[in-house]
Amino acid sequence: LQVAETGGGFVQPGGSLTLSCSVAERSLDHFAVGWFRRAPGKARVGIGCLSSNRGAEYYIESVKGRFTISKDSAGTTVTLQMKNLETEDTGIYYCAVDVLPCGEYESDFTSWGQGTQVTVSS
Repeated sequence: LQVAETGGGFVQPGGSLTLSCSVAERSLDHFAVGWFRRAPGKARVGIGCLSSNRGAEYYIESVKGRFTISKDSAGTTVTLQMKNLETEDTGIYYCAVDVLPCGEYESDFTSWGQGTQVTVSS
């Protein structure tokens, strides 16, 4: 699967960004889609996941209430809406896809995008 993320950039603290994830020539309706983040100098960690049935999902504590993962009605794009961004949200954001249910770990996903940089700074 060819996974791609778009939408990264620079934003001031308190601002918003939306990232998008898609798979070339495929619908995401039968895949779990996870978002991961690699902060500078740190390991890549899962921050949230949307299950294939659009229902079950999780968010790590630090992004709850600020980040939302959703899928468009066509099932082709999963977005990560980020609000009230903090400097600690800076990092490379990755989208990961798998046919299995949502997982929290890198090993739970087999297909990955190249990542998109998000920088939160004043």
